[in-house]
Parts: sequence; structure tokens; C-alpha cells
Amino acid sequence: MKRTRAQESRAAIERLYITMRHLFNRGSYKPMGVSGEGLISALMTLSPEIYGSVTDPEKLELDGLLYVMERLPKGIEECRYVRLISREGYETSHLTPLVPPKRKRNCYRLDDQIMYVEMTRGRSDIYDILTHLTFLYIESRKIHRNSTDPKGKITSNWTMLENFVRKEKEGEEFDIECASAYLSHIIGRTFEETIAATKRFSKSSNSNSLFSIVYNLGKLAIEEASMGLDREISFSATLRERIGHHVYGELWAERIKETLLENGLISRPLHIISANLHSVLNTIYAHQALGAKSFEEVEAIATDISLKAKNNHGKKIQDYAEKHGFIDLPDESGTNIGVQIFDTAHLEKNTLIPGVELPKDPEKRPVFVVMDYAFGEQAYECFDELLKPYSKDGRKYPLNVISTSIMGKAGILHGGKGDLMVPDSHVFEGTADNYPFRNELKKADLEGYGLGVYQGSMITVLGTSLQNRDILTYFMESSWKAVGLEMEGAHYQKAIQSASKIRGNIRSNVKVLYAYYASDNPLETGSTLASGALGMDGVKPTYLITYKILEKLFK
Repeated sequence: MKRTRAQESRAAIERLYITMRHLFNRGSYKPMGVSGEGLISALMTLSPEIYGSVTDPEKLELDGLLYVMERLPKGIEECRYVRLISREGYETSHLTPLVPPKRKRNCYRLDDQIMYVEMTRGRSDIYDILTHLTFLYIESRKIHRNSTDPKGKITSNWTMLENFVRKEKEGEEFDIECASAYLSHIIGRTFEETIAATKRFSKSSNSNSLFSIVYNLGKLAIEEASMGLDREISFSATLRERIGHHVYGELWAERIKETLLENGLISRPLHIISANLHSVLNTIYAHQALGAKSFEEVEAIATDISLKAKNNHGKKIQDYAEKHGFIDLPDESGTNIGVQIFDTAHLEKNTLIPGVELPKDPEKRPVFVVMDYAFGEQAYECFDELLKPYSKDGRKYPLNVISTSIMGKAGILHGGKGDLMVPDSHVFEGTADNYPFRNELKKADLEGYGLGVYQGSMITVLGTSLQNRDILTYFMESSWKAVGLEMEGAHYQKAIQSASKIRGNIRSNVKVLYAYYASDNPLETGSTLASGALGMDGVKPTYLITYKILEKLFK
């Protein structure tokens, strides 16, 4: 019986993860050696949507390349050696950390040959970076192939690119159009495509120029093929020891609970929200400080703040919040998950948001703990630790958790960017773990605001960069009736259900609220994650979900 493309793709994902786990346990591997070829073969079979034309033997995938470079440390394409480490004290050294804005992690460039990358967000983070690096090595092989003739001799296109990159490095002026003409032959793209791509790369704050990236990727590939100078990825012993043991999640959760205890908040009604670190703050205090009387007014204020308008709403809200119950906890643990605490007993108005009354007794007023987005398996590590009772001086302080709300970005399978998804279950890809739950948020709560709203199961995937059309179409059209995909939902549910229904750490009837807004549609050409961020189009869905969570909790 012939396997379908969806079955082949799922098998390829399984091979990728088994191979990655094996290489991680081994400690090191050569990406263009036998072990690395296994990863390359599986990724080529899978051909994820986010990597576009990765399987084309000549054309470089430019959107996918920019997506990857914005999530890896600047200059990694120049490094022959990449070492993945735990938090091992480099933050106290003289080395300046490189922090990719789209995937916050500390990275250290030791010299022109080696890059150290801190992995403190769990296995998902390791799988993510290894997938991106494998993509880079596939593209470097194309550059090598396009830069040499059948006898292995360097072409004039490569020689000219080398000359332009030297000029760029030394600050000399050069003709960008002329350089793009030579570059277009090496990347297998038209002159028009190349010019457009060089402009996109030049606007990135975390990426070197396309000329430099292509040259350095190709240079390492050529040196490996002609001189035997192998590239290598390795994993520190400390990283291999710590992974899976909640080292960073425990540090993170202990600090939050210690702050709650110090401020006399640990026994108050707690509402935990996983979201960004602006929408809850701006929604509550737009009403408190600026007198917003409806969602539309909150949205308008949020839009002005996002546009950095002259009215300075953001500073007014921040200044007011700091005097009225707002506690900011920037991350110190290594999780890269910042936290905010809101004590509503300090609010001046007797309404949380328009139409939502607060209890008159300050001791009964809710406390919000808002945590920034987690990454994959890290969601379980952090939530599991946070929901445990706090122990100090031989005494245990259980948390009075009333609700847990998850607002996140996800890929949508129906509709488009900015539309909304309301899950009723999480299906963990590649496992038998399925998590049905009662979602307090309903489709009807979010309708009527001009956005598409879809309700059904959500697929929690092992990595968004590993999804292809065949797998996603299967989940959408089969009896799973999936409406979207994301990386954390099942991990949060695992922590919530074990804490409430098995361990008894929190009440068994804890309220659960989930909603996602679409950052991409991986089934739609030009709408994958590699096509860019939502920008201002993300304001309305983000703030609508936030507003409805607050409204639903208390109305």
C-alpha cells in the first residue's frame, strides 16, 4: 500500500526528532557529515512551507532565509563552529551578548570561527535552532554549487561577489545593482528578485546584508569541500545535564511567588494570563488612567501607542500603573519570560474595564499575573512550576488560582492573518496526547467585530518550521477538524490538568480561557510566517482577545 504525502511527511518529522535527540545525546556532529545528511534528507522530504523553495537544487529560498536570520545571532553565517550551551556564566564575562529580537536568547561570538548560543527554553528551542541551521546548510550547498563550474573551479560571479563583500566590509562604496547582478547568478534568482531581497535584508536590524550572508555561507561550504575544513555543531555537557529538569522554570516561578508573598498577594484570588506584556496593561489602565469607556476606545489608544503617536498615551499609562498596583518583573532566570503583576486593590475606579464591577472588599479584589509568551515545551516547565504551592521557612502557601487564560499567536487553517481561533481541545502532534477542555471563551464572544472567528481543535505542533501543506491539510480535512496550529497549548493543558485534577495544587474547577489570533496561514502562498509580521493589523485581534478575557472572567 502506497503511503500518502501526509504519512511520508509525518514520518520525516519523526526521523528529524529522533535524529536530533540522538545527536544531542552524542554531544556533537558535522552538519555535512553522515549524521547531518540524515537531518538534511528528512527536512528535504518534509519540505516545510516556511522554507519555500528549499528543495529547489539551484534557487535560494530568500523569504525563509530572512526569517531564519532574524531568529539566529547576527553573524552566525560566518562561524564554522556553533556550540549550544546552558546558562554557564558567560553573562558575567566581558563578552557582549547578541540577542536576536525575534527569538530572545543570549549568544556570544568568541572569535571569527565560533558562536555560543544559550539554550534555556527547553527542547523545543534546541529543535528549533537545529532545524534553522539545517536549512542554512542546505542553502550553503546550493551557493557552493552555483559558484563553481563542473570541474570545481570558482566562477567569475563568485570572485566578483567576494570583491563587493570586501568593499562593503571596509566601508567603500560599490554599485549595488552591479553587485546584485552577480549575486543573482549565485542564488539562482532573477535580478528583480535579488534587488527586492537585498532591500528586505538591509531593513533587518538583526541581519547582515544579503551579499555578506550568501558570501559567508558559500565560503564555509567551499572550504569544507575543497580543504576539508568541516563545520561542526556541539552541545555543552551542562546543557545535556540540565535539559528537561525545569532548572530555569523553577527559578522563574519561585521569584513570582516570592514577590506575591512579599506583597501580601499570595492568598488573594489569582488570575494567570499568558499573553504579551502590553495588552493587559494597556487595556486595564486605558480605562483607569485615560477613561476609556469601550473596547473601541481601548483599541484606538493601543493603536496610538503602537504608532508612537505624539499624544504619549503609553507614558501616561505606565506612570499611572506604577502608582496603582502594577509590579514589573523582568526575567532574571534565563527563561526570557517577563512577568507583570496587577493588584486591582490599588485601582481608583470600582470597575476593572467598562461594565465590569470590582468587589468592594480590597481583600477580594483579583490579582493578575501576566506572563510573556513561552516557547513550546517551556510552557509546561514554567506553568507546572508556577502552579505548585510556594514553600518558605517550612511553611507551604498554596496559590488561590481562579483562572488560567492563554492568548497566543497561531497559524490558521481557515481564514487569514488577524482572524481568531477559539479551541475546544488541543491535539499534540506525533503523540497520543489529546486534551479536551471546557473553554470559558466562546466563538460568539468574539464575533461582530469584523474579524473571522473559527472554533474547533488546535494542533500543538513540535515546531512551526516543520509543518507542510500535506500534514496541515490532513488535520484540517479529516475528522480532527483542526482550525489552527501552535506550539504551546497542549503543554499548558498538561500542566493545568495535572495541577488541578491529579496533584490538587489548584482548585479542580479552575476556569480555562483560550483564544488565538492568526499570525499566518501556512496553507496560503505568501502568508506563511516567513512573509513577515502582522504589524498594525495585529492590534485589533490582540486587544479584542484581551478585552474579552477580562470581561468573561468577571461578567
